[in-house]
Amino acid sequence: MSKSYSQLLRDIERGEITSIILIPNRREVIVQFINGDKKKVPIFYNDQKILRISEENDVPLSVIDQRSEQRLANFITGLGLSLIFVISLSFLIRRSSKLLNNMQIFTRRSSQVKEEDIGQITFDDVAGLNEETDELKEIVSFLKNPQILISLGAKTPKGILLVGPPGTGKTLLARAIAGEANVPFFSISASEFVEMFVGVGAGRVRELFKSATEKSPCIVFIDEIDSIGRQRGAGIGGGNDEREQTLNQLLTEMDGFASNSGVIVIAATNRPDVLDRALTRPGRFDRRINLSLPDRIARFKILSVHARTKPLSNSVNLKEWASKTPGFSGADLQNLLNEAAIHAARKNKSTISNIDINKALDKARFGLLSQPLLDNTKKIQIAYQIIGKTLVSLLIPSQDKLEKVSLFKSHGDTFGITYFTPDEETIDSGLITRNYIFNKIVVSLGARAAEIIVYGSNEVTQGSQKDLENVYFWSNQMVTKFGFSDLGPITYDSKNDSIFLGRDLMQSRNDYSQKTSKDIDNQIILIANRALNYAIKLLSDKIYLMDLLVDDLIDKETLDAEYIINKINSSLASN
Repeated sequence: MSKSYSQLLRDIERGEITSIILIPNRREVIVQFINGDKKKVPIFYNDQKILRISEENDVPLSVIDQRSEQRLANFITGLGLSLIFVISLSFLIRRSSKLLNNMQIFTRRSSQVKEEDIGQITFDDVAGLNEETDELKEIVSFLKNPQILISLGAKTPKGILLVGPPGTGKTLLARAIAGEANVPFFSISASEFVEMFVGVGAGRVRELFKSATEKSPCIVFIDEIDSIGRQRGAGIGGGNDEREQTLNQLLTEMDGFASNSGVIVIAATNRPDVLDRALTRPGRFDRRINLSLPDRIARFKILSVHARTKPLSNSVNLKEWASKTPGFSGADLQNLLNEAAIHAARKNKSTISNIDINKALDKARFGLLSQPLLDNTKKIQIAYQIIGKTLVSLLIPSQDKLEKVSLFKSHGDTFGITYFTPDEETIDSGLITRNYIFNKIVVSLGARAAEIIVYGSNEVTQGSQKDLENVYFWSNQMVTKFGFSDLGPITYDSKNDSIFLGRDLMQSRNDYSQKTSKDIDNQIILIANRALNYAIKLLSDKIYLMDLLVDDLIDKETLDAEYIINKINSSLASN
């Protein structure tokens, strides 16, 4: 228990204290008692009373000055803080230097492909792109012998823009050009130009073209150029400043104040609609080559190229598989044979058979299939939906060919599969007739029509939801794009700009009145109702045939087109 100041004074007067030690800067005294105890007692600042009473009672009082010790402690503390500050500052400087060095490394990063890998890919490896390769053979001749152009006063094309859906061989075609010309090939993705540091993208463009010029004639290939080549100043709040600086530098390098003679830039994109106009003008990308999905003959050639390294069974006919894969890209066909090889390896086979390719084709179309519903009542209703859609497709002159139907579920779809092979001529020509679209709508409503006939309009389910989405899409296209309605040969959907560019986000996108909009809605509903009534008319006298096919589908779970057609023919013949 500590002593109070007043008790301390009384103890001094009674002679119970032998000595006192005063510590002024702490405002306390250390008191030594006769019994040997020592205690600290706080006192007042500049306390004269304790000095006078100690002197009157002959109590020894000594003073300890700790200011020098305090100064030493303060000095040591300040020195420690200074050392910590210096160490932290040096660490930050070192870190900044490292980041600057990394930024310079980013800028100087080489994108050249190894020269020994260049000649490995030629036009012989690019199957199914005959017209495109013929166009690019001129570029190869320019690279091999530019004197032909110089003598005629012409200039070497500076840029080639390869446009096409994913997987159509844009990158492969660029590699083949370099392989044919046997020149250095610089390859980089456009997304690598834009980094977190300001100015890195523009610096990397300068460094890339500097390296390419030193090795000219050569090819610079920029993949997915739309990541930096989007239109400048588009969108709410403007664009990305770093991306636009990079694009500006690319524009300057291709056709600016400096000449890039001997450097041909090849760029690939599947979004040509978003590219800046300054990038696609003559003098930068002089040529645009469109790569479309391969036709049947091209698919056969692509399959033949990828089958070189795979042991196919003698029964495999690649022409037959080419006819079964409309809409497949070159990458899809490569993946098809690869999946077939994986399936054959799982079965410990030495060759790839038609069964393996068929399994791979089903996987490519539908993904992993899961078992049908266990509830027999719901399974029967789903079967009626599938058979209704199937019968309608066979009862009208549909150009899409039925291939198979199944109760197995695909891609999260809980209502089975009805697969049609798209019409090859329609895909190749790109021309769609009014009757073709209307028949597609009727087929899509076959499932709903079957439900109405069998269960009644109050017991229909949402099982045909995806089909109804297709109905709206095609009905809307007929009215607003193709002029296939009572509103006349007028298109109401003339805007092709992508919404993400932000041009029309803050304003109405319709160029027509509310009355016209209502008329469009009425026409869409009219087409859908007309198609539904037609589907119901087709199925109304085929209930017995539907029942037979539903029983077969429940029993076998999967039916191919040949079996269904034979069943229909035999049933109609017996009636």
